[in-house]
Amino acid sequence: MSSSPADLVRQFHLAFGLDARGTPSEVSPGLAAHRGELLAEEAAEVAEVSVTGPLDRLAHELADVVYVAYGTALVHGIDLDAVTAEIHRSNMTRRGPDGQIARREDGKILKGEHYEAPDVSAMLRRQGWVPGGAA
Repeated sequence: MSSSPADLVRQFHLAFGLDARGTPSEVSPGLAAHRGELLAEEAAEVAEVSVTGPLDRLAHELADVVYVAYGTALVHGIDLDAVTAEIHRSNMTRRGPDGQIARREDGKILKGEHYEAPDVSAMLRRQGWVPGGAA
């Protein structure tokens, strides 16, 4: 059995009769709002426990965020692994050709002059998405 988040969440959705689309598409406003609420709930739990601990609970809540994020992608038919790879490709261009890294005071890595924005729309179109498609 695969342990990839995408495969595990697909197994859960299919076992429990939840939406699992194979092609990127918009969903009903009600379903979209519900998925947003689930994500916000999980993100709030991470924010709380990241300060209060303990570490095992933080690990649990982080995994819950990933699980719900993959579920939301599945509901929309998005191959989140492919989109994540595109985001990673883009993020790696934050380092200049000279190896320099620009950071904000809090340590956040900034976009330099050689930064290339991710092309998520192209990634979704390769997955079969038709912009402006109906819910």
